[in-house]
Order: sequence, then structure tokens, then C-alpha cells
Amino acid sequence: QVQLAESGGGLVQAGGSLRLSCTASGRTFSRYAMGWFRQVPGKEREFVAAISWGGARTIYADAMKGRFGISRDNAKNTLYLQMNTLKPEDTAVYYCAAGNSPDTNEGGYAYWGQGTQVTVSS
Repeated sequence: QVQLAESGGGLVQAGGSLRLSCTASGRTFSRYAMGWFRQVPGKEREFVAAISWGGARTIYADAMKGRFGISRDNAKNTLYLQMNTLKPEDTAVYYCAAGNSPDTNEGGYAYWGQGTQVTVSS
């Protein structure tokens, strides 16, 4: 089992950048593929990006390609999401999740963090 905690959210102006972190407890972080999702109130959770356990494979939602970068540091039990050129429509609660393989579907992840709010002002 792994417990996840996101941090790094906040308020940023359009065009700005933020880096989210997701810190995992336990010694099994490196065994899991990891993903980032986001959710706006009243809407379904949306896939953002995913990364394999070793970091060699990454997947991005089309809307994030070229703007967002997912990475991980297994020695620090930490997952990152670098978000650049942010837009007001990126405003959401961002969640990290752990699963067996990189997956664009939230059903592929067994463990979830509590989320961190990202607000992009116009």
C-alpha cells in the first residue's frame, strides 16, 4: 500500500508556471506507475499525464502536450508535474495516483492523493 500527498498548488496568472509534487509514503513507490488527473466541480475527473515505474514511458493528454511535463524521483519517493503556459481552463483540483501501469483511465489506479487546488487567473 502507498499513501500519496500532493503539494505545490496555488494561484497563478495565465501564462505562468507551477510545479506540483506528490510525495509517497512507504518503500514501494518505485514499483508503481504514477498518474496525474484533474477535476473541476461538476465534471468528471480528467486524465493529465502518466509515467511508468522507471520513468522511461510517459503519456500525456492532448491538451497538455508541450505544456506539461511529468517526472519522478524514485530516490525521493516523489512524483512531479511541471505545468507551463497555464491557461484559465487548467483551473482544477489536481490528483496524483498510483497503479500497476501507466493508464489514461482512473480505474487503472488503486491509490489516490487528496488533491491540490490550482487556480489560473486571466
